[in-house]
Amino acid sequence: MPRNEPSSAAEAGESGRRGVIRDASLSAVIAGFVAVVVSCSGPLLIVLAAASAGHLGEEQTVSWVWAACVGSGVTCVALSWWTRMPVITAFSTPGAAVLVGSLGNYSYPEAIGAFLVTGVAMALVGMTGVFGWAVRRVPPGVVAAMLAGVLFSFGAGVFSVLDSTPLPALSSLVTYFAVKRRSPRYAVACALLVAVLAAVAGPGIHAPAGDLAPALPVLTAPDFSLQALVGIAVPLTVVTLASQNAPGLAILTAFGYRPDDRLLIGVTGLTTTALAPFGGHAINLAAITAAICTGEEAHSDPRRRYVAGVACGFFYLLTGACGATLVALFTALPTDLVAVVAGVALLGTFTTSLAQAVTDERDRDAAVVAFLTTASGVTLGGIGSAGWGLVLGLATHWALVVRGRTRIAR
Repeated sequence: MPRNEPSSAAEAGESGRRGVIRDASLSAVIAGFVAVVVSCSGPLLIVLAAASAGHLGEEQTVSWVWAACVGSGVTCVALSWWTRMPVITAFSTPGAAVLVGSLGNYSYPEAIGAFLVTGVAMALVGMTGVFGWAVRRVPPGVVAAMLAGVLFSFGAGVFSVLDSTPLPALSSLVTYFAVKRRSPRYAVACALLVAVLAAVAGPGIHAPAGDLAPALPVLTAPDFSLQALVGIAVPLTVVTLASQNAPGLAILTAFGYRPDDRLLIGVTGLTTTALAPFGGHAINLAAITAAICTGEEAHSDPRRRYVAGVACGFFYLLTGACGATLVALFTALPTDLVAVVAGVALLGTFTTSLAQAVTDERDRDAAVVAFLTTASGVTLGGIGSAGWGLVLGLATHWALVVRGRTRIAR
């Protein structure tokens, strides 16, 4: 998408501020907020589990959370504003899962050294363009099926909690579809509000006690060891690129955007490098939370959805600045309420992805394989189901379509 370049830095800043204010909408801000709530109420628990497995102190843990949220916030704001696309970044969830089982085997400075190497490796892989070239070779139907598989559990989650919290789930669904008939842009916002009110009226939401306290980052000097590089840096780099960055680029492409993979992967890699001494393990393109901000629910005009990315970054920065207090608030939200909010927010995107997955009859088998593999939630070799969905879907496409064309040509 072409940009009109201002003639000076001052004009660029003023133009950017006017553009964001002009393009801002309640639906986009709500989408950004929901993305952070989903990220901080689920994946953050894996980070805290990894910190516990590594026997980190409270100050080191808070610093890790600060680095993860600030890194995600800065990259969300900067990349979304610059590209005018809803670029949603996050801390690596599968990477944190890898650290749960490995961090305790190394000293904290050795882990910091491995995080630094991970950031440099991701930046180099991204800036060469090789990674983006490979992602663009995946058929659109397979990409859409992978996304639908990622979102399947969230959509099903709305209905799986009916036995435990029927009021928030049903009231949120009814509100979503009722509002969507007249004003689709505000359907998610209204459903979110109704779900929270129903939860308060029903089981209740118990906010943690305590005052707001700023997070204080802790700088740790790295220590490089071959064991930590092999045991942490290698698997962390692989799972982050395959399970997060690949689906993240694919989601942006599926919604009609043309992401600059060199810029996005390169910047997130450099951000990881910069924040590694403070405990940040990996910043990457988001997959699930990106889907919340890239669909029509964020805004009917794709050119104005980038505001959702800017808003997401703002809420990430707020979470990082307030540190443990806001983290405790997010983690105190009832699990069922988070499932309902996330599921309803992703219904529209799930529907669109399913439709796109079966559009091309030639790739339907490959799309089905990608969808079922991703929806299964399987993890092999540290790579999550989204990565394997792309791999097996692409393998099926090659076996049935590419080889079929070769045989016909012969």
